[in-house]
Amino acid sequence: MQVFKINSSYNNLINLKVSQGHFATTSSHINYYIDLTTLKARASEAKAVAKSMSHEYMATTIVDTIVCIDKTDVIGAYLADALTDEGIMSMNEHKTMYVTTPQLNSMGQLTFKDDVIPMIKNRHVLLLLATATTGQTTEKAIECITYYGGTIAGISAIFSAVDNVQGHDIHSIFHMKDIEGYASYSSHDCPFCKAGVPLDGLVSAGGISGSKFTYDGITHLS
Repeated sequence: MQVFKINSSYNNLINLKVSQGHFATTSSHINYYIDLTTLKARASEAKAVAKSMSHEYMATTIVDTIVCIDKTDVIGAYLADALTDEGIMSMNEHKTMYVTTPQLNSMGQLTFKDDVIPMIKNRHVLLLLATATTGQTTEKAIECITYYGGTIAGISAIFSAVDNVQGHDIHSIFHMKDIEGYASYSSHDCPFCKAGVPLDGLVSAGGISGSKFTYDGITHLS
């Protein structure tokens, strides 16, 4: 499968690597795989993503804690710095932001450990995700944060196919309109499955497995 780049108008360091095919996530089947690996892990790109996200929030926004989903911790750390530079206020005693991530228990629920709960309870929480495809993961994260006593101050994602989840707007750098023909389906209604088309790969927060991609003339096996 050939990988294509979609560039951000904000910064040439921010680009999506996308490949068309038949892919499965934990909540849906999708016709494009979006590779966000370097945006989440390479310092220069993660910093550029964080700076872009920070512009969505006015100086009057209060953010005490950034909760990172989908292995966005590096971006989260840079986002805390960028928001501080933008003049975002914090109610924390030390006037700085916490950056943390929830745990996934055996029931598939997001939870926070006892020593992390004080970073959530009575705090203004910014939720950070890599992608929001169906909104299901976002819903779980919102429910987790509110269960532990946090207030959603904002939601940011690198890519989002939905605009709003449970009354909260999702601020994303890339949108569904940026990938022509992008679609997601439930596993029961997937047209590829009905047509007998095999999966090209299994997608999770850590990346993809079981696929071959051609990028820059080199074939990579995930």
